[in-house]
Amino acid sequence: MKLTFIGAAHEVTGSCHLLQTDGKNILVDCGMEQGPDLYENPGLPIAESDVDYVLLTHAHIDHSGLLPFLTKKGFKGSIFTTYATADLCNIMLRDSAHIQEFEAEWRNRKGRRAGQPEFEPLYVMQDALDAIEHIIPCQYNERIKVCEGLEVRFTDVGHLLGSASIEVWVTEGDVTKKIVFSGDIGNIDQPIIKDPTYTTTADYVVMESTYGNRLHSSEKPDYLADFSKVLKETFDRKGNVVIPSFAVGRTQELLYFIREIKEKKLIPEYQDFEVYLDSPLAIEATKVFSKNVRECFDEEAMKLVNAGINPLLFDGLKISTTSDDSKLINFIEKPKVIISASGMCDAGRIRHHLKHNLWRPECTILFVGYQAKGTLGRRLIEGEKNVRLFGEPIEVKARIKSLHGVSGHADMNGLLKWLGGFQLPVSQVFVVHGEDTVTEEFAKTVEEKFGYPAWAPFPNAEFDLVNCEILKEGVKIPVKGKKPFQKKEDTAFERLLAAGRRLMGVIGRNEGLANKDKAKFESQINNLADKWDVWDE
Repeated sequence: MKLTFIGAAHEVTGSCHLLQTDGKNILVDCGMEQGPDLYENPGLPIAESDVDYVLLTHAHIDHSGLLPFLTKKGFKGSIFTTYATADLCNIMLRDSAHIQEFEAEWRNRKGRRAGQPEFEPLYVMQDALDAIEHIIPCQYNERIKVCEGLEVRFTDVGHLLGSASIEVWVTEGDVTKKIVFSGDIGNIDQPIIKDPTYTTTADYVVMESTYGNRLHSSEKPDYLADFSKVLKETFDRKGNVVIPSFAVGRTQELLYFIREIKEKKLIPEYQDFEVYLDSPLAIEATKVFSKNVRECFDEEAMKLVNAGINPLLFDGLKISTTSDDSKLINFIEKPKVIISASGMCDAGRIRHHLKHNLWRPECTILFVGYQAKGTLGRRLIEGEKNVRLFGEPIEVKARIKSLHGVSGHADMNGLLKWLGGFQLPVSQVFVVHGEDTVTEEFAKTVEEKFGYPAWAPFPNAEFDLVNCEILKEGVKIPVKGKKPFQKKEDTAFERLLAAGRRLMGVIGRNEGLANKDKAKFESQINNLADKWDVWDE
């Protein structure tokens, strides 16, 4: 009976754990890494075809995104998850496959010109469809026998529609151990979905630590007032409010807030302002929310539903489905709200909207969710003044704001409250799904508060669940050339920036050149840029 930590070990994304018992191989989550890697990840120690079952906590791609790759490599087993998560995976995995195919096509167009070999996508649409066929939906709070010696139960953990912590009972001979996988633990008082449900018993707990060293505001934020203030100030300046938003979960919360802002006439001067939902995935996900009302909506949302009000619809909501629809948005002069994915700005249509709005001082880029280190969203929040989008340098002149308190993750106190729900002592707590140092800090916090042994495993660390002992410490090899948690002075880069500023000065002083010489100068600069622009989008 052994537990191996594959992904989200000293990292936030790529959640994946391998449970091995009595000849069976069970994965808990099979997520895709997003953002930069910190440590080398050796991957699964077994063939994908040898995996018997997958237990899925929720639909976010950093927990589910490699399921199509798993099927591509020969997985033939069953994927157990909640009904709402099954519905969301049906759209999210297909969307992820589309992104993989699109990126491969784009790379190959560029690569062929450079004589490079064909780039193969991680997986294609058929792989996603195959994975979806393996999903078995389960009810919350129902103890399910997966096979002899393995039972599971899904408990609503309030992070996302359909999200769950998973109780797993494993029996080998006369020994039974209960392992609880927290999944992503939700924040309390979120709109639409229910608060986390607490689990009371476990031998072992595998828990996330995304906000393991941070607290949300001690005062409950007035989301409506803060949101309304940003909207009004931006509309007064005749600008757009561009919101990078995760298509599933956060987007629906925003629609919920905006409906209420309009209903209560909190911005009477702009009562008819328009909101463009520019994300096909978000549009489909909103339909899934409407389908799972009875099982997943909280009491406040249910009051609206029972009164005949759709909490996610309002006058002025515009849906952009096609790429042509998306492009036209930026030609509409009237101040507006644009909600688009991805939430961390590293992919999707949001990058086009940033290209058209980042340079405009009258506009606001409003962040409403967690931004991982290394992502464009994180860089903007931290004050970066120049970025590249689609090969073009963009000067950041728009206001960069965050709607504080809007988080789908429990903060440190919320995590500790969830862990405090266990009524009997826990033999071991494994801290995962957090930034490198955060996992260590939170493990120490757990030990100090509860007295439970707590350990933050590295990739491919192994633990014996019968004898309660570490078998292997895991891989601590940093990814070569990547040190995302250190920002050391780079004098060579400073000199490079100085050279770039000098070039801009030279350009400015040569405004009077003949057109022929300007064209020659332009060609030389472009040739130089083409040579060094290895990060061209």
